[in-house]
Amino acid sequence: MLYTPEHHELMASIRRFIAAEIDPFVDEWEANEIFPAPELFKKMGRLGFLGITKPEAYGGMGLDFSYALAAAEAIGHARAQGVGMGIGVQSNMATPALAAFGSDELKREFLAPAIAGDVVVSIGVSEQGAGSDVSSLKTRARRDGDDYVISGSKMWITNGTQADWICLLCNTSDGPVHKNKSLIVVPLKENGKRAKGVEVQKIKKFGMWSSDTAQIFFDEVRVPVRHRIGEEGMGFIYQMKQFQEERLDGAARRLASIDLINETADYLRQRIAFGRPLLDNQFIQYKLAELKTELEALRSLTYRATLAYVNGEDVIELASMAKLKAGRLGREIADWCMQFQGGMGYTWDNRVSRAYRDYRLGSIGGGADEVMMMVIARKMGLMDMGA
Repeated sequence: MLYTPEHHELMASIRRFIAAEIDPFVDEWEANEIFPAPELFKKMGRLGFLGITKPEAYGGMGLDFSYALAAAEAIGHARAQGVGMGIGVQSNMATPALAAFGSDELKREFLAPAIAGDVVVSIGVSEQGAGSDVSSLKTRARRDGDDYVISGSKMWITNGTQADWICLLCNTSDGPVHKNKSLIVVPLKENGKRAKGVEVQKIKKFGMWSSDTAQIFFDEVRVPVRHRIGEEGMGFIYQMKQFQEERLDGAARRLASIDLINETADYLRQRIAFGRPLLDNQFIQYKLAELKTELEALRSLTYRATLAYVNGEDVIELASMAKLKAGRLGREIADWCMQFQGGMGYTWDNRVSRAYRDYRLGSIGGGADEVMMMVIARKMGLMDMGA
């Protein structure tokens, strides 16, 4: 068992928050293609939901990652996945490296407000020509006295139009591609206005509509060297560690797709065709049973990886497996549930059609399926590590 009564209590608190503060508004946020992150995060910060694993000294709860996973699983039940993705970026994608390797000064200035929900944050890794291949990114920070001067751009940035700062992975030297990168906290706003040299362009997406996504351009943006997280040249290593939490967070949120299966079964129980409920069809019964079985297998894999991570083990392989399985299974569940709901499932405002659009990102974002398989193959010793 992964979850204790304390885990379940946290999950119940989050489910109550979703019912009161998220689900009643998701249709409006989907239509607006953005959710009000500053207001929502402030409410979550007051309840401690944004700093579950973060040190108590900076306003966090100081709990292990299994509690963050429980929170992610609960957040996955929200009726618009874009909101959960934005929350995940704030809590499990943009801030873990800062919490683990940042200086005390940097954590007090940037981590504590993120935990409190006083600011919105984002993670800047992908670029237009360097998404899954992190080693080939081009954004650069050159040293100029006590400052870095940053030029380049980042693509697919969740929370990008609202973010106050970004955890930016960029090149800080001309060395080997895995040793020339650093993570830097880069403010995107100054006194409530766009920071000098920063330009943000919103991206319209196929799904995850309630989550604002942007391309961000940096034109000679100057930040103090003290904004660097940890050691120079260690950014790639720090980001790989952050990826483990990101992938487990995404897999946990997909566990909530049991809602689609249950809601589809309820709909088919009421839907009469040829004089009988559609749910009486044995093929439908078996397929829903199969999907739930696959979902429980994903749960076991995700929980196993999380326990190993909490125990300090390297879970790159297991986390990549969970991410791969979650992306593919989410797509399969949404597709079958839409098929079984028929024309009703195909309507735009139906939950299953929204999930069909939202879940598709699971096999692309945070490392495509093909990258996950490459990582797994390397861990299996099937591939030359230099390939």
